[in-house]
Amino acid sequence: MGVWSGLEPAGVWNYFEELCGIPRGSYHEKAVSDYCVAFARRHGLEVHQDQAWNVVIVKEASPGYEAEETVILQGHLDMVCEKEPDCGIDFEKDGLRPARKGEYVFAEGTTLGGDDGIAVAYALAILEDDRIPHPRLEAVFTTCEEVGMEGAWALDPSLLKGRTLINLDSEEEGILLAGCAGGCRAEIRLPVERERRAGAGALVRVGGLQGGHSGTEIGKGRGNASVLLGKLLAALAEEELCVLTGLQGGRKDNVIPQEAEARILVEEPAQEKLARIRELCGEYAMVLRGAYARTDPQVTVRMEETGYEEAWAIPEESARIFAALLEELPCGVTAMSGEIPGLVQTSLNLGSMRAEDERITLRYSVRSSVEAEKEALADRLVKTAERFGAEASVDGSYPAWEYRKESPLRSRTMAVYEELFGRPMEVQVIHAGLECGILSAKLPGLDCVSIGPDILDIHTTKERMSVPSVERTWRFLLAVLARKC
Repeated sequence: MGVWSGLEPAGVWNYFEELCGIPRGSYHEKAVSDYCVAFARRHGLEVHQDQAWNVVIVKEASPGYEAEETVILQGHLDMVCEKEPDCGIDFEKDGLRPARKGEYVFAEGTTLGGDDGIAVAYALAILEDDRIPHPRLEAVFTTCEEVGMEGAWALDPSLLKGRTLINLDSEEEGILLAGCAGGCRAEIRLPVERERRAGAGALVRVGGLQGGHSGTEIGKGRGNASVLLGKLLAALAEEELCVLTGLQGGRKDNVIPQEAEARILVEEPAQEKLARIRELCGEYAMVLRGAYARTDPQVTVRMEETGYEEAWAIPEESARIFAALLEELPCGVTAMSGEIPGLVQTSLNLGSMRAEDERITLRYSVRSSVEAEKEALADRLVKTAERFGAEASVDGSYPAWEYRKESPLRSRTMAVYEELFGRPMEVQVIHAGLECGILSAKLPGLDCVSIGPDILDIHTTKERMSVPSVERTWRFLLAVLARKC
C-alpha cells in the first residue's frame, strides 16, 4: 500500500506516487521516460520516444468523439531537485519520501516534484481509463524543462496532429494561464588568482530565506542568498579582514537561492579579525531582518570557526573585483508591465554562484514578456561582465507565449469551469516560462491554455500540493475533455 493510497482520484495518486519513486532531475529523465513508454505498451497505445527522451502517447477518441478535434495534454517529466542540508537523498539514484500532513502532500526533506509530476499523473490516469469520454488524445511529456526547455526544443512537431493544447504546468487552481514570459540563461565566468595561504578558517553563511521559483516568486521581494552574501563579502574585503577560499550559493538558475556560504581564511592577528567579522555578521543580520521582515523573517547570518587551515585562496584584490562585479550586476525585477497591473515584465535571477578552480561562475535566469527587453538585459549582463575582465555567454533562449485575443479553447474551458464551480475563472498572463511558447512556434495555429492544482512553494523544500485541489482539477479536466465543440 502506498503512502497516498485512499486519496482520490485513486489513479492519479497511484501514478504520482510511482513517479516519486523514480529519479527524474533534469538531464536524468531516461528512467521516467522509459516508465511512460512501458505504460503505453502495456495498454496497447501508440507511443514515440525520441533521443531527448521526450515521449508522445496517442489514444484514439472514445465512441461518439471521433469527429472532435485532437487535444494535446502536455507536461514535463523533470523536476527541480532541492534538499535540506541534512537530507541524504541522492537525486540521481534515490526516489523521494512521500508524506502527507492534513490536506497537503509533500516529500520529506526535498522538493516534491508536483511541478510537473502531477501533469504526467493526470495524463496517465486518463489514458488508462477507457470509461472517460474524450476526443483523440496526444499526451506529450517533455524533458529538461527546468533547464531551458530543451526537450520542447527537440520535439519533432510532425508527431502531433493536434492544434488544441492543454498544458498542465500551472500551480494555482481557478487560474487559467493564457500567456507567459520568454527567457534565456546567462553565465558569467570571472578569472581569479589563487595563492597558498594559511590561517584561521571560518565559514560565513546567509540562510533561512524563503527562496522559490525565479518566475512566479521573483516579484514578491524575497531575498537572494547569493546576492546578500556578496554584500557581506564586499564589507569584509573593504576592511581586508580575510581571504576567500570557497564560495557556493544555489544550484539552479531558475530558483531563488535560500542559502549561500563562503569559506574564508583569516591571517594574523586572527582573533582580532575574527571578532570583527563576527561583529559585522551580527550587524548585517539585524539589517536583513529589518529589510526582509515581511518576506524572509527567518533570515540568518552566521559565522563558524573551522580551525587552522592551509588552503588555496583568492587574494584580496581578486575578491574585491568579484564583490564589485556582483554589486554592479542587476538582480531581481527590472520592469513591471504597463498593461497588466501587478505583472512583472522583466527580471533576472542569480541562481547559482560557485568558486571553481581559478574562476568564479555566476549563472542567471533572464525573463521578459518583451523580447527586446530580454535581449537588452542579457546584453547588459555581458557588457558589465566584460568591463570587469570576465567572460560571459547567453544560451537557452525561448520565446514568450503571446496572449491570443480570440481563443475557442479558452472560452470553452472558462465556460466549463463556471458551470462546475459556480464562479468565473480568472485569466492571467504570468512571468514564469512555459513550454507553450516553444510549442506554439512549432505548431502554427496552436490554441492553448494552462491549468493545474494548487502547489505551494515550488522549487523549494517546502513544496506541497493540495489534495482536494488535485481532485477538483481532475473533475474540471475531465469535463473540459468531455465538452464537444
